[in-house]
Amino acid sequence: MLLFSLTEKTGGQKTALVDSRGTFSYEELQQRCENLAHQLAEKYGIRKGHKVAFFCRNHASFVQGIFAASRLGAHIYLLNCSMSQRQFDRLVQEHHFDFLIYDEAFRELIENSSYQHAKLVSYHDTQESIHSLSKSVPHRKEKLKASSSGKIVLLTGGTTGKPKQVIHRPSLFNFLNPFAALLNRLQLPTYKTAYIATPIYHGYGIAILLSFLALGKKVVIQESFAAKNACDLIRQHQVEVVTVVPLMVHKMMKHDREALGSLACIASGGAKLNPVLVREVTKHLGNVLYNLYGTSEAGLNIIATPEDLNHHPDTLGKAIPGSQLQVVVDGKEVEAGRVGQLCIRNEWSMTNSAHLWIQTGDIGYRDENGYYFLCGRTDDLIISAGNNIYPSEIEATLCEHPSIEDVAVIGVEDVYAGHMLKAYVQLYADEKMTEDALLSWLRPRVATYQLPREVAFVEELPYTPVGKLDRKRVQSMTRIMG
Repeated sequence: MLLFSLTEKTGGQKTALVDSRGTFSYEELQQRCENLAHQLAEKYGIRKGHKVAFFCRNHASFVQGIFAASRLGAHIYLLNCSMSQRQFDRLVQEHHFDFLIYDEAFRELIENSSYQHAKLVSYHDTQESIHSLSKSVPHRKEKLKASSSGKIVLLTGGTTGKPKQVIHRPSLFNFLNPFAALLNRLQLPTYKTAYIATPIYHGYGIAILLSFLALGKKVVIQESFAAKNACDLIRQHQVEVVTVVPLMVHKMMKHDREALGSLACIASGGAKLNPVLVREVTKHLGNVLYNLYGTSEAGLNIIATPEDLNHHPDTLGKAIPGSQLQVVVDGKEVEAGRVGQLCIRNEWSMTNSAHLWIQTGDIGYRDENGYYFLCGRTDDLIISAGNNIYPSEIEATLCEHPSIEDVAVIGVEDVYAGHMLKAYVQLYADEKMTEDALLSWLRPRVATYQLPREVAFVEELPYTPVGKLDRKRVQSMTRIMG
């Protein structure tokens, strides 16, 4: 709530938040959050130390709920909106939430679970909701006791396997370095309007939301992403900064790149940025693309500016001040140029880790000039005939073909080689190609052991809700297709 007091002197009437239901000034947003904090305390007994879970998509009631619960000192749990019934049931049993704020779309899933504590829907036409309470002035408006913010808990991996708990304590001093990096490298203070296309329940989304509200900027959010709607919003609000995953950039460029003319900063994160997309954006929109690398556990740690990407289209960039990175093999740091796991240490990492150094699970290397490069995930490694192969390099090469829109390379079990490479290729509309023609084109561009043994052409590749290629579903496609 301190963020709102920072904007009072600079203009409380400035637009703070725009969603699909309305527009809120900083003064109005602050008042609604204060109202809601009082109502949650009086009607539902929310207080310091309570566990408040949010099962919401991007909208104003979600934002107001986060600020109100934080004002009361509650711990904020952000749930992945794509989780299954089984995953939600597990979270309820493990974390014992005291209060749940949810979207109507998830009512059935919640009612089918063992959750028994108080809950409140975000929006509803007839019953009490976050939206109605935020507009309602409390009968007894006693001054709320001062309370420091509770923890922010991200539950990662919610769409596959068991969600992992990542706890961050929102300390202003701990987050000065990443906040300063966003301000300096992305030049955020110079812009007026940002569109957060990524989910707020993801660490990337909430970090950008808090950063822009701290700067007193106008923030645009929507409950879901669609390329047409995103392009229309950017044109309508003359958005200068947009936070995306690479797949979103690709879809917007494909739909209507002329609508993106107001953009001065495209902050891409959450998944690997393809060099072909980097060159396409630079060609049509200029030097506006930034690559941000971080993890839910370790936060933001590396940024590539447009100038960095001009020299190295496949780089993650350079480490931000305060972040220590090592490339590690068998527990030891290795020299520049050698591939290993990226390990990170900083002051803003998760607080519930028993280790000073966080293993990211990402494989990459650092060059002599301090630039970092991503090769893939530890679980993406394919061993074929004794060769260690990371599919991202082959995928990037295939995407350079003018007929290919997207590609996924996986390992398929093979009796003799251990695994063989199989490429799933998505062509642009109206394009045609044979397997032999594609392999003939690829052969001189990769090592012999990197050449796929088989190519399958598909209409569309599967992605997770946060824009990452879903390799598990690609593997299941292999089983279905035989």
